[in-house]
Amino acid sequence: MTDERDRKLRKYLSYTKAVMDAMEMSVRGYEQDAMRVWRFSSYREYIEKYNDLVNDILATGTELDILHFEFYDLHQIPSNTKTIAMEQKQFFDSVYTNFSILRSYLENALDLKKDETLSLKDFFQANLRRAVIHTPQDEADIQDVVEQLLIGRGLTKGIDYDREIGRIKVSIKEFIPDFVIHRLNMALEIKFSKDKDRSKKIVDEINADIKAYSKKYARQLYIVYDMSSIRDENEFKNDLDNAEDVSVIIVKH
Repeated sequence: MTDERDRKLRKYLSYTKAVMDAMEMSVRGYEQDAMRVWRFSSYREYIEKYNDLVNDILATGTELDILHFEFYDLHQIPSNTKTIAMEQKQFFDSVYTNFSILRSYLENALDLKKDETLSLKDFFQANLRRAVIHTPQDEADIQDVVEQLLIGRGLTKGIDYDREIGRIKVSIKEFIPDFVIHRLNMALEIKFSKDKDRSKKIVDEINADIKAYSKKYARQLYIVYDMSSIRDENEFKNDLDNAEDVSVIIVKH
């Protein structure tokens, strides 16, 4: 990717995020308003912005195949004085969805999710141990600390991440990731290694998890919190995090 193309894509991505933020704020602004039923009345303005953005991307020649993105025929879009609240919401939701798709498309073109995955991995490697105040007794203790770190990083439960959802069934066995990072389509799994026997079992567990989670999630991150039972980290991780979208980090207590 050339520097000029990268610059253009980042400009379009920044604008897309700004419009989506404005849409979210415009809706939230009506939360305590008696007229909140009309909170989606600005739909046409955002439709115009969406059309202009896609046209701009095409006109500047970034060589992106976005011709399959939806365009709106503004002649067929009625004004807010000629629509009821339900219709306004439908238009608003439609253009917000298209902005979301465009955002994901630009992020993938820039490979930003890979960068975010590496950033998250480095974040836990650098911060998890010092966030553990008391000696952990089990995996749940580490899960609680990881969740606090996610919250401290600005993630919101139910929106940016969820805990223990996303059940996957493989044969007669069910797998449920400890966390799901929605934006990265990532399964985040915590392992607690308290002795050598447990560390050996963790390797088998991760291998089974990788096979299961790959059916649903694009990325996987495994955090192994080690109570001094793993001597050779490279040997432990051998063949576990060689896949492009699977990462394993070991955090020493």
